[in-house]
Amino acid sequence: MTDVLHHRNPAPAAPNNKRLGLMLAGIAAGMVGLAFVSVPLYQMFCQVTGFGGTTQVAADNPKGVIAREMKVRFDVNVERALPWTVKAAAPVTDRIGTVDTVNYIATNNSDKPLTGMAVFNVTPEKAGVYFNKIQCFCFNEQTLQPGETVEMPIVFFVDPDLDDNPELHTIKEITLSYTFYASDSEGS
Repeated sequence: MTDVLHHRNPAPAAPNNKRLGLMLAGIAAGMVGLAFVSVPLYQMFCQVTGFGGTTQVAADNPKGVIAREMKVRFDVNVERALPWTVKAAAPVTDRIGTVDTVNYIATNNSDKPLTGMAVFNVTPEKAGVYFNKIQCFCFNEQTLQPGETVEMPIVFFVDPDLDDNPELHTIKEITLSYTFYASDSEGS
């Protein structure tokens, strides 16, 4: 009788195990796909909502200028792996809606061409949706030759709709901050 118990054939795999395996593989594939699209989706979300101090891109200011003034300060940080010196633009105080142009000054301190890129944010974060850039060096990679110094312009305005937001009535200053980092492109 003990021989009969030890020689039993295993039960055939249930069809549910195969379906469960396929479902788990599908979930894993879906997670990998989400990982690839999460960065562009997050960037799109930030641009639409101004979340995290993300600025807007504009062609011009169709809304005009209002009497309220706003000071815009500029800040810069450079990643250690990028041997550049970058000087931030001087602060600007102007009426909201005025289109202003400022320049950052960047110098490549190395003996080889280097390509860099800048990421940005605005503080206070709630003001990001009202900060519009018409032209900005941050839209493109920048390659500087050894010892080269360049001006990097930003053309911007603060949207007059900021004045309609009661949460921003006490705001008198906005800071646009850039962080420069080495790009993986050719030349860096």
